[in-house]
Amino acid sequence: MKKHIPFGLRLIVAIILLQTLRFKFTAHPDSVYIFSKVGLEPLGRIIIGILELIAGVLLLIPKTVWVGATLSLVIIGGAIIIHFTKLGIEINNDGGTLFATAIITFLLSAMILFIHKKDISFLCLS
Repeated sequence: MKKHIPFGLRLIVAIILLQTLRFKFTAHPDSVYIFSKVGLEPLGRIIIGILELIAGVLLLIPKTVWVGATLSLVIIGGAIIIHFTKLGIEINNDGGTLFATAIITFLLSAMILFIHKKDISFLCLS
């Protein structure tokens, strides 16, 4: 059971990251609106999408979980900061769903990184 929970957390974060790609890569109007509002349309939308794809895949590979979790924390941390500074909590009458998803993804990524901290070789945490 203990092995299944960390994998479940990884899977949830990977699914969240990967399912948003269709919005970014197809230039969905909501995605275009968000990235336009922060001055990153279209290049920022594509780059963030690629980074989210990489993070999602890395989370699913046992040896690279900590890298995926770290990348996810950086990306989603940036998204949370952008929500607070430029976008607001609610976007296009979504009731704050996008913001709540970012918070959940950030917290789960932090949990994953904590669980896998022993895998970060350069920290030498024995």
